[in-house]
Amino acid sequence: MTSKSITSGPLLTELLALEKQVWAALVAGDAQADGALLTQDFLGVYTSGRSDKAGHMAALDNGPSMDEYALSDTSLRIITEDAALLTYRADYRAANSPDWQVMFISSLWERENGRWLNSFSQDTPAA
Repeated sequence: MTSKSITSGPLLTELLALEKQVWAALVAGDAQADGALLTQDFLGVYTSGRSDKAGHMAALDNGPSMDEYALSDTSLRIITEDAALLTYRADYRAANSPDWQVMFISSLWERENGRWLNSFSQDTPAA
C-alpha cells in the first residue's frame, strides 16, 4: 500500500472544511448537523473511552459542548481514493470553561456515494 501525506491542496481544503463543520456543530449544539457528517458505524476514541455515532450526537443533548476552537498544523494522509486521514492540532475551550485545552486529532474521512463522511476520530491530549 502506498500513501501520501500532504499539507496543502484541494482535498485537504475540502476535508478540513468538513471537519470545521463538525466543530461548528459542537459550538452550535446542533446534533443533527453533527450526525449528518458521520458514518453510521462511526467510532470515536477519546480520553473518556469509545463512542459510536449516537454517543457523539448525544454529547449535544444539553446544548453546545464547545465555546470556541482553532485548528492548525493540518496534514492529510491519503489512504485510498476514497479514504483519507486528516490530522491536526485543536486548541479549544469547552462550553462554559475559561480554560483553553489542546488535543491532537486523527480523523478518518471516507467517501460514500460521492460524499465524504467521518468514520473515525481519535483525540490525544497534548502533554
